[in-house]
Amino acid sequence: MVYKRCASCHHEGGAAFSLMTYDEARPWAKAMREEVLERRMPPWGAVEGVGSFRDNPSLTALEIEYIVGWVEGGAPEGDAVYLPAKPEFPPVATTKGEVTGRRLSVDRKAPVTLHDAATAVAITPRELSNGASLEVTAYKPDGAVEHLIWLRNYREEWARTYWFRDPVRLPAGTRIVVDATAPGAAVISLQ
Repeated sequence: MVYKRCASCHHEGGAAFSLMTYDEARPWAKAMREEVLERRMPPWGAVEGVGSFRDNPSLTALEIEYIVGWVEGGAPEGDAVYLPAKPEFPPVATTKGEVTGRRLSVDRKAPVTLHDAATAVAITPRELSNGASLEVTAYKPDGAVEHLIWLRNYREEWARTYWFRDPVRLPAGTRIVVDATAPGAAVISLQ
């Protein structure tokens, strides 16, 4: 599980200290338990159940239960025969993936109504400070409401583009609203 959910950052030369071996992970056991229970690790930002995104590293309830059980059971070392091969990590890219194509910028103070139908493929929060919250909601002309994303207690390390698992169709007349606890905006990438 550590290789699958944590090692992309927690490896030698990664963004954080290594958890690639038992000897490296064991001293952090209680901290790992606390971080996953508080859903601070792995860092993601988007509130679970609001929007559906690709590359979501969030732990499942069962994975959290495994970590908690491991720690509460004394954090024993497992049998090496069951250990999967260590993952390999390509060099870290120096730039984040750029979104190309049409973009729609929506500010907290100025909702936008679509004149033409559009398909949203990604959303990028902008101008958010640490601790702020941001919700982006699409109110469709037929009365349907689609919550696109909710970031609660934002942290700067969550600055990324959130790619929808499936494109979100927005008919003409859809009103998009950004609700934020502080100045904030969202850029929606359209097909």
